[in-house]
Amino acid sequence: MFLKGDRCVSPKCAIEKRNFPPGDHGNKATFRRKISDYGMQMREKQKARRVYGVMERQFQRYFREASRRKGMTGVTLLAILESRLDNVVYRLGFADSRAQARQLVQHGHFQVNGHKTDIPSFLVNVGDVIAVRDNSRNSTYFKDRSQIMQGSRRTPAWLSLSVVNMSGSMVNQPTREDIEIPLNEQLIVEYYSR
Repeated sequence: MFLKGDRCVSPKCAIEKRNFPPGDHGNKATFRRKISDYGMQMREKQKARRVYGVMERQFQRYFREASRRKGMTGVTLLAILESRLDNVVYRLGFADSRAQARQLVQHGHFQVNGHKTDIPSFLVNVGDVIAVRDNSRNSTYFKDRSQIMQGSRRTPAWLSLSVVNMSGSMVNQPTREDIEIPLNEQLIVEYYSR
């Protein structure tokens, strides 16, 4: 579920090949029960939590924040999740997965607006500049990463990237069209609206 980087984008993804429970009796469609509305809502919420690597209490806090803001709650929730620092680092291409981006942020390799930031849940605002710290640029990881970033991956429209400076910035808030993760945010809103 997007934990293995680019592997789950290709047809080799284990989730796409085998979409049934493990074991001898997992592939028997005759014993498959119909999932209730609550079950579908819960699965969608859990999928969003796992994709972004967020714990339950944190996810609830993001939902409360999204419900307070103007606009559609589900889209606002996804925009908040997308603007987390670990996700922005992943989207800029500094890491292969969100888990790797989280670790890079926790190890203090990035600065936001010139200040060292090692909190993965830091919410990036429009206009904030995310850059690799000067002493981290000399590491072999970031030297190799700059060569990889030259042309292999495209940056989302809501972010701008400067590979030469090893920095990027948030141009505007992500819209629903910018978020290509296959989530039904309406089910998440219905789950919390019970």
